Amino acid sequence: MRWDVFAWAAVALLLFAAEAMAPGAFMLWLGLAAVAVFLAVLLVPGIPLLVQAAAFVVLSFVSIQVYRRWFRKRERQSDQPALNRRTAALVGRVVTLERAIVDGRGRVQIADAYWDVTGPELPVGAQVRIVGGDAMTLHVEPV
Repeated sequence: MRWDVFAWAAVALLLFAAEAMAPGAFMLWLGLAAVAVFLAVLLVPGIPLLVQAAAFVVLSFVSIQVYRRWFRKRERQSDQPALNRRTAALVGRVVTLERAIVDGRGRVQIADAYWDVTGPELPVGAQVRIVGGDAMTLHVEPV
C-alpha cells in the first residue's frame, strides 16, 4: 500500500474542504499544489518524502504567485469600496455633536450608534464634518 499517494490525496481534499468552509481563494491554490504532488507521486513511485514536501512548498508558492499576479488583478471592483470600512463611508458627512469636544474629544450619534470624535473645542449641538477616522474614532472639523 502506498501511503504517500493517499496522504497527498487527503491533504488536497482537506485543503479544498477548508476553502469551502472559509472561502478566500487561498486554500484552493494550496490544494492545487497538493493535487500536483499527488499526481507526481502516483505516476512516479519512489519519490523521497523530503522531495515531496519540497515540491509541495515550491508549488504552493508558485500557485499563490500565479493567483496574485494573474487572477487577482481581474477581480471585479466593488461598486461600494467603503462597504466594510464604516469609518471611510462616513467621511464628508455632517453631524451634530451630542457631547461637546473638550480636550480634543467629544461624541456624536449617527443612526443608532455613538462615535467618539476628535477635533477642535466645540460646544454641544455644533455641526461638524467628518474628515477621517480610525477604528471607532472619527476626526471632525467645524462646518
